[in-house]
Amino acid sequence: MKRVDVKRIQQLASELFEYEQLRPGQLEAIESVLAGRDTLAVMPTGSGKSAIYQLAALLIDGPTLVISPLIALQRDQVAAIAERPLPAAALVNSTLNTGEREEALAEYASGELEFLFLAPEQFGNEETLEHLRSLKPSLFVVDEAHCVSEWGHDFRPDYLKLGQVIEALGHPAVLALTATAAPPVREEIVSRLGMREASQIVRGFDRPNLWLGVETFQDQAEKQAAFLAAVGRAQKPGIVYAATRRCTEELADALNAQGTPAAAYHAGLSAHERAERQTAFMDDATQVIVATTAFGMGIDKPNVRFVYHYDISGSLDSYYQEIGRAGRDGERAEAVLFYCPQDLGVRRYFAGSGSLTADEIEPVAEWIGESEAPVALEALQSALELSQSKLTHALDRLEEVGAIEVLDDGAIVAAPIDPVEAAEAAARAQEHRRQYERSRLEMMCGYAEVRDCRREYL
Repeated sequence: MKRVDVKRIQQLASELFEYEQLRPGQLEAIESVLAGRDTLAVMPTGSGKSAIYQLAALLIDGPTLVISPLIALQRDQVAAIAERPLPAAALVNSTLNTGEREEALAEYASGELEFLFLAPEQFGNEETLEHLRSLKPSLFVVDEAHCVSEWGHDFRPDYLKLGQVIEALGHPAVLALTATAAPPVREEIVSRLGMREASQIVRGFDRPNLWLGVETFQDQAEKQAAFLAAVGRAQKPGIVYAATRRCTEELADALNAQGTPAAAYHAGLSAHERAERQTAFMDDATQVIVATTAFGMGIDKPNVRFVYHYDISGSLDSYYQEIGRAGRDGERAEAVLFYCPQDLGVRRYFAGSGSLTADEIEPVAEWIGESEAPVALEALQSALELSQSKLTHALDRLEEVGAIEVLDDGAIVAAPIDPVEAAEAAARAQEHRRQYERSRLEMMCGYAEVRDCRREYL
C-alpha cells in the first residue's frame, strides 16, 4: 500500500475533479482507507462520495471492486469515470452475455481496468467469485451501503452475502458509502460486512440550498387542490412521492389535465415502461415524475427544483434520502411535505404489514428442522402452502435469531434449536422490529408537526 501525504491527495483532487479543496469528510475517509482501516462514510447527497473511492483507488496498489445495487447507477458511474482522466472502468451485471462478462473480467485480470462494477447477485456465480479471488482486489467498495441493513429503508437481500464475499477475497480494505444511516443501521452495516475496527465518518446533513416546508391540511380535497396549484407554480423539473401506485397514477393524470407534463412511476410498470419514463424525465421531456419509493436510488439529475411528498414518508431516513434528489446543482430547491393526519393510516398499515404470530412461524421452523437435507425455498413454499411474502417474513425472522442458516445456493438448513423456541424468539424479534418501525414513523410525524427549525430537527 502506498504511503501518501495530504498534499498528494489534494493535488489529485484538483487535477481529476477540479476541487479547490476537498469537501468535509472526503479527506478523512480517504486517509482512513489509505491507512488500511475498513471505513464507513455517511455523507450527504452531493458531497462527493464517489470521489472518495476513486481517489483512494489511485493511491492503493491493485484493482478496485465497486458493488452497486442498480444497473443504471453502475452505468452512470462508469460513464462519469470515462469523462475524467481516470483509469478505465467496466461493469459486470445480468444484462451482459457470457462473452461480454468474460471480456470484462479478462481486462480486469490483465490490469487494463482499475474499477470493476458489479451487482451483488453476481457473486452467486462461483466462477466469477473464483476469478476475482485470484486477482486479489485491494479495495472493496460498497455503494448505497444502507441496502445491507434489514433495518434500513432500501434493504436488498443480495447485500447480506457481501461479508462472506469480502472474506473469500482475503478481506481487502472495505469502504462502505451511504448518504443516510441512523446509528442502528450503521451498526448493522459494520456487522454484516464484517468490517474490522471500522472507522465511521459521519458528516452533517445540512443542505443550505434546500428549502424545507410542510403544508398541513384537514381533508384530502383541500390537500389535492393545494398540491396541484403548488406544482403549477413551481419551477420545474420536479419529483413527487406518493404512498401507493394508484395515487401516483391519479396525480399524474391530474397534472397532465392542468397542462403539466407528468408521468407515474411505480413497481407495477414493466421494466421497459419504467426505463422509458425515467429517460423522458432525465431528458426534461417529462417535467414531473410522480412516484412511489420505487423511483430514486441512483437518480442523479442535478437540476431537480423540487421534491414534494404528497404522503408522509415512513421514516426520516427515507425522507432525507428522497429530498436529497433536489438541488444537486447547488441552486435553490424546495422540499415540501403535504401533510394530512389522515394519511398516517396508510403508513401505519405498511409498518405493521407482514406480521406473523409464533403459531404461524412454528410450522416453518419445524419443517426445516425435520428435513435431513438442505431445503429449497420452492419446496418449502409448496409443502407449507404459504404465500411467498409470509414465508419470506418467517425465514427472515428465523435467520435473524439464528434458528436457520441460508446457504450460498439459497437452500436452508436448521440450527440445533427447538422449533417452538425458535418460533417464539422469531415472533419477539418481529415485534421488536414493528416497534422500531412505529417509532420511525412517529419521528416523521414529529418533523411534520414541529414548530421549531425543521432543518435542526432533521
